[in-house]
Amino acid sequence: MNQAYAIRTDVNGIATVTLNQGERFNPLSEEMLEELSRLFKAIAQDATVRVVVLAGAGKAFCAGHDLKQMQQRAQNNAQQGDAQDYYQKLFQQCSQLMMTLQQLPQPVIARVHGLATAAGCQLVAMCDLAVAATEARFAVSGIRVGLFCATPGVALSRNVSRKQAMEMLLTGDFIDAQTALQYGLVNRVVPLETLDAEIAALCASILAKPAVAIRMGKQLFYQQLEMGMAAAYQLAGQTMACNMMEATAQEGVQAFLEKRRPGW
Repeated sequence: MNQAYAIRTDVNGIATVTLNQGERFNPLSEEMLEELSRLFKAIAQDATVRVVVLAGAGKAFCAGHDLKQMQQRAQNNAQQGDAQDYYQKLFQQCSQLMMTLQQLPQPVIARVHGLATAAGCQLVAMCDLAVAATEARFAVSGIRVGLFCATPGVALSRNVSRKQAMEMLLTGDFIDAQTALQYGLVNRVVPLETLDAEIAALCASILAKPAVAIRMGKQLFYQQLEMGMAAAYQLAGQTMACNMMEATAQEGVQAFLEKRRPGW
């Protein structure tokens, strides 16, 4: 029986999606991309899921694209006259998966241990939150093999400053977990033995909040980032007005005024 490329497990409103090719450092092969896309599409439609955790099996989070597979498939396509078309379709497939992470109504938390390189680092950057073990290391290392990490750079440059992003992209050098924390690529860094407990605590904090407010807030957050200031405030105001009409917000405000716990 073939080993699943990714596995989903659900516990108490938390869906954990685990990249399951740990012996190969969980490369984003075509099959892995397809399986992750399928799992996330199902999660998006599942109202019982409140938080998503993205993890990697084995010794690493994700080593990026499957270069061996890319080379073989490109050679096969070259014989048919269009290797570039293959590459474009592959990177489009990957980019669509990355966009799906931010389009999910649920917050996504990256659980990072070991290496997160190239498109693996991109995965971390595209998650809403990230918690890393102290041993974790990050790089957009394509430049080391002559390939500028252009698509990972889109996500990276939206997480860290331009100077920091460009240094990582131009050198391909690794940064450690503490540096990733300083750069803003991850939210928290903890010892490996407490990584799951830290993520559980973060999930619990999110689960204690109304799902409708979390969903509306996540959608607004990413939309307004791509807007000018005036348009962003207009959209934010509309979102808050809609949010205030929700029963959970009405109960929350009333509970605050009455100095009691809200009954969500």
